[in-house]
Amino acid sequence: MASSVVTQPQPEVSLNERFFRYFQHEATALQEQMDRLADTALAGGERNDAIDHCLAGIARLSHEVKDASSYIPAYDQRTYGEAIKALSEKLQKTRSAFAPRSKFSFKTRQKNPSAISLTDAAELAAQNRLRVPGHTSDTSGANSSFITSPADAASPAEEKPEAELYANKNLTGTGQENSSAIRKPSFSNSTSVTISNHTSVHIILPSSASHATTSGTLSNLRHCIVDMSQPTSNGGPFAGLILKNIKESLIVCGQVSGPAHITGVENSVVAAACRQFRMHSSKNVDVYLHCSSRPIIEDCENIRFAPLPEVYITKEHIQTQNQWSQVDDFKWLKSEPSPHWSVLPPEQKIRDGIWKDVVPGGPGLGVDEILQAVAIAKA
Repeated sequence: MASSVVTQPQPEVSLNERFFRYFQHEATALQEQMDRLADTALAGGERNDAIDHCLAGIARLSHEVKDASSYIPAYDQRTYGEAIKALSEKLQKTRSAFAPRSKFSFKTRQKNPSAISLTDAAELAAQNRLRVPGHTSDTSGANSSFITSPADAASPAEEKPEAELYANKNLTGTGQENSSAIRKPSFSNSTSVTISNHTSVHIILPSSASHATTSGTLSNLRHCIVDMSQPTSNGGPFAGLILKNIKESLIVCGQVSGPAHITGVENSVVAAACRQFRMHSSKNVDVYLHCSSRPIIEDCENIRFAPLPEVYITKEHIQTQNQWSQVDDFKWLKSEPSPHWSVLPPEQKIRDGIWKDVVPGGPGLGVDEILQAVAIAKA
């Protein structure tokens, strides 16, 4: 079977075709961002940041079309131009829907406490945010990106399920995290999974979390192991999954029926089964993948792909085409193979025995021992 796999994009694919795929991907991502603006918190300027992100994306896409004009036919250029105009009009329409209604010319001395203004609501929400357990107001080291924003960045006035807050706190309840213990948060009252801000912990989601797979977000993890395969092994896949700002970690994503967005992952190993795979701004990552569409990378370095380990293969995978090696690099629109990704050599793959016996943990197998077994060294 290995001999029949094409390990690089076909050279005969034209630059025009490659750009079409790139444009389609970026335009779809922008539309998804606009559709989610209504659910973005107003407090702290998060919605304004998201709108600015959309504006910048539209401008960048317009410049990309101009840069590619040397090999794109005039008719296609006009089509792209019309699509960019439609994106701009949609963003303007969406922004107009958020605009506050005009106020009456007179003011009353007494305020109805149940009818506060948007400004008041934003201020109250900002104050409430400071009291949310597990939340930190330090944003000095974070560059926000809308499409990859953690799910826990929802409106701070909304109350989170206890399990979600628990997963965002230091799991030991102390100032130090014990790397020898395995955490199994239940997420019994949650409809989504959010795990963030951890160092040197081993987290395994139990099968009881199978109802909490409407979405998943993992962010700001370092030297960690997160295994989310159990809740999705017998149906109930994640609708979508976001991995952001992860270093020196092993992430077993489980099953994802929609897109898996990976941003800012470095020196790590990721195992995923998904319908769409999109990786941005990542480097030195080994990806064990089952994907029914062509994986997409952008602004990445030294990404190595391999098929999903047998231990995570389901009946659905056997019946579905796996395009794990048909990678499109949207920052390499040339006919030559991209230098930014490759197929993981067989002799360097993680052995099946390690996936089955070591990765789940056990006596004498702490975070350091497991990460060492999958060739992830602590910096």
